[in-house]
Amino acid sequence: MGFPARIDVHQHIVPPVWADALAARGLDSGGWPIPAWSPSSAIAMMDRQGIATGVLSVTSPGVHLDTGADADVNARTLARAVNEYGAEVVKDHPDRFGHFASIPLPDVDAAVAEAVHALDTLGADGVVLMSNVHGRYLGDPDFAPLWAELDRRRATVFIHPAQPPMPLLPGTPAPLADYVFDTTRTALNLVLNGVMSRHPDVRVILSHGGGFLPYAAYRFSGLAPLATDPDRPSDEVLRDLKRFYFDTALAASPSALPALLAFAEPGHVLYGSDWPFAPQEAGSYYNHFLETYPDYAPGQAEAIDRGNAEVLFPRLAR
Repeated sequence: MGFPARIDVHQHIVPPVWADALAARGLDSGGWPIPAWSPSSAIAMMDRQGIATGVLSVTSPGVHLDTGADADVNARTLARAVNEYGAEVVKDHPDRFGHFASIPLPDVDAAVAEAVHALDTLGADGVVLMSNVHGRYLGDPDFAPLWAELDRRRATVFIHPAQPPMPLLPGTPAPLADYVFDTTRTALNLVLNGVMSRHPDVRVILSHGGGFLPYAAYRFSGLAPLATDPDRPSDEVLRDLKRFYFDTALAASPSALPALLAFAEPGHVLYGSDWPFAPQEAGSYYNHFLETYPDYAPGQAEAIDRGNAEVLFPRLAR
């Protein structure tokens, strides 16, 4: 394949302390088992898939795992441990890995404090947020202090889907269907609650091609004034929907990729693999579609693989 070039903004890390915390609670990732992970196995996969650097993040259900009296304390402790582990991996392999820090929403004060610590002290490349936390979506007005801090720092935010607050479809793990829905749901919530318009300097990446947002964006912009705010023009809703960035993880297909590229602003599509929760075989399956897509504009394929991410993460630029 030649020298690895891609920057993978959707690659996961499995810190042992996090895997142990899930196991102790009988949890998994939306009905998806927690795979084995190590820096060496990640690098081996990246070398095979043409990936130079993976920006690592903890996946669903994130770090706020409990609902009892000690939930916030446990989440703060787990977030710090996870982020310190990720920072050490990056320190050991600075050219091969980046790091999105986990933060303990819905504890807003702790979330702000951990974001500041991770960005300033640990050198995180951004933060990862779950699409909902115990049923609360990211446009929740109580989360405003976090968005204000992230905007002030011009931070990059990676939104990963979580199980929506409803039962699983019988026999269907959440990542197969519900995650696509929840990414779309939280993106629309952010726009309709004004988070994207109030915070122009935060950069928000939506997983998996934005769920079905590119396909349904004009439905949302056309109907939102009728359903939510008659004084807000459709073009303003559409402008805020176009603020998002999108990764290609599990979304570079012959049907999804044209819609994504038709909707996304120039420079807003980034390569993603979803490894190791999506095994290498899945990565190869979607890479084939990405590599053989016939209708790229000049330079667009190279920008998706690397150039667009270099703008968001200047330290990774060659």
